[in-house]
Amino acid sequence: MSLKKNIAVFGAGKIGKLVVNMLSQTDDYHVTVIDSAKESAKDAASHSTTGQLLKNVKYDHADFMSQKDIERVLSEKDYVLSCAPFYCNKGIAEVARNLKVNYLDLTEDVKTTAAIKELSKNASNAFIPQCGLAPGFITIVAHHLAQQFDNVHSIKMRVGALPMYPHNRLKYNLTWSTEGLINEYCNPCEVIHDGKLTLVPALEGEEKLCIDGEEYEAFNTSGGLGTLAESWAHKVRYMDYKSIRYPGHREILCTLLHDLKFIDDRDGLKSVFERSLPQTSQDVVIIFVTVDGQKNDKYYQQSFVKKIYNANIGGEHWGAIQITTAAGICGVLDLHASAHLPTAGLIRQEDISYEKFIGNRFGKYYS
Repeated sequence: MSLKKNIAVFGAGKIGKLVVNMLSQTDDYHVTVIDSAKESAKDAASHSTTGQLLKNVKYDHADFMSQKDIERVLSEKDYVLSCAPFYCNKGIAEVARNLKVNYLDLTEDVKTTAAIKELSKNASNAFIPQCGLAPGFITIVAHHLAQQFDNVHSIKMRVGALPMYPHNRLKYNLTWSTEGLINEYCNPCEVIHDGKLTLVPALEGEEKLCIDGEEYEAFNTSGGLGTLAESWAHKVRYMDYKSIRYPGHREILCTLLHDLKFIDDRDGLKSVFERSLPQTSQDVVIIFVTVDGQKNDKYYQQSFVKKIYNANIGGEHWGAIQITTAAGICGVLDLHASAHLPTAGLIRQEDISYEKFIGNRFGKYYS
């Protein structure tokens, strides 16, 4: 890229901070990190040890629910990368369209993505939602595998962001957004069943998995299919997405959500989780995608299995879910900024080449 792009990163939390760190290690971007709390934005823009600002990084603060504030901080920007809570994204995207700023987000929320798709119609800037892990990279992988078949029977997508050393009955620690986690557990889940796109309840469809000799459970959770279900609705007989957990997790969730009625009190459930489940960056991300169907007149199966661990990047330690999510949105940004993606309108994750993504300097974290 011959000219540096001006980037606004909205949200200075776990993911936004690593996005800023990754982008600052290149010479291709001027980055401004923005948060509702100015001190959080300053922290994300600074070296953790020296306190000095990262190279090519500034910080600002804004109310993400204020159109005036969003307009001010997006002025003269080329891209906005939203790492903000999902409920902020529609307003951010509306301003991005008005100012012709290319828009990327990490949301797994189905309604938010539907709103972004509407905004992208006849737009002169790009809208690229769901640029994280699931949806995101898992969508790119599933589409890549499915394209290698003459006829696809089923696509199964499984992802887990798990603590390496669980020490509670849920066998779980908080590694990312609590709101996003609760949405996954409570909202209806899109699946393709017998060739038809339909909705099923979260937590259903329990199955057992064994990966590298360790047993896991998996069950329906919301949002992971992204736009892939719509894209493949008439091309595949079965498609679903499930979250991977250690055995026993789902049973306790069913007690909390249905027997104790926390499905009707999400704020209360958030308080319980954040009070009782410690955060950790000692985690592992498990990615498991299987496609089967007809290939060269034979019934064939092909799978992608990967474990990605927490690691040090840029002199700091980061969790696996941070690394995979930040690498996803930074890689897609890189591909768009270097003209490997359409310039305008809606860009789905399945529109992104697996080879180009995995060969990218940020995509390498998945390889």
